[in-house]
Amino acid sequence: MNLFMVVLRSTLYTLLQIIITPFYTFIILASFPLNPISRFRIISGWAHIMLYLIRVICGIHYRVLGIENIPKKPSIVLSKHQSAWETLAFQQIFPPQVWVLKKELLRIPFFGWGLSMTSPIAINRGSARIALKQILKQGKDRLKKGLWIVIFPEGTRIVPGKKGKYGIGGAWLATHTGVSVVPVAHNAGEFWGKNSFIKQPGIITVSIGAPIDPIGMEASELNAKVEAWIELEVARISDKDNI
Repeated sequence: MNLFMVVLRSTLYTLLQIIITPFYTFIILASFPLNPISRFRIISGWAHIMLYLIRVICGIHYRVLGIENIPKKPSIVLSKHQSAWETLAFQQIFPPQVWVLKKELLRIPFFGWGLSMTSPIAINRGSARIALKQILKQGKDRLKKGLWIVIFPEGTRIVPGKKGKYGIGGAWLATHTGVSVVPVAHNAGEFWGKNSFIKQPGIITVSIGAPIDPIGMEASELNAKVEAWIELEVARISDKDNI
């Protein structure tokens, strides 16, 4: 597809997103009286709409490897973060979930208002000690309610081929609750880059690793194991000769 068509399709997607989001926000706000899981199912409808538009307008499809590795009970997803795409797709791939995120995101008009309705674990990134306490306290509460927890250990979107520092928060929560960790790798950044307006057509690969039982492990050991698997798998699925 030539550059003109890519730009045209990316523009159309963005315009539809701008038009749809404010209206869907009112639907989200109306779901407030519902329990967190029912509320999530309504809120995630917006993500499903965006994924549909990305597919039919921008030509971005995806496939999932290791779908059988998704546990039946609430778990902690630790994933690579390259794009805005995975924040949408994970709502379609995994059961009802909450994200660990920085409080500042909740202040964004419409998007942040809807995000706050998902019962996120909003942390103060200015203090690592306080953040760990917030993750543990709120994480236990969300898991007890039957919600999964999604964490991007690198904390921000990383361009393909690069690696950020893996924060220990997700591993800390797992080792203090005994809840399994599900590592996830993907190559979404190759099609929808960080802060990029352009969305290139293609097939994103999402690879879900076998659940890791944290019992008997230190948080640092678990974190290192997750990091090693994710980085190796990202390199593998980014090599078109291996998939």
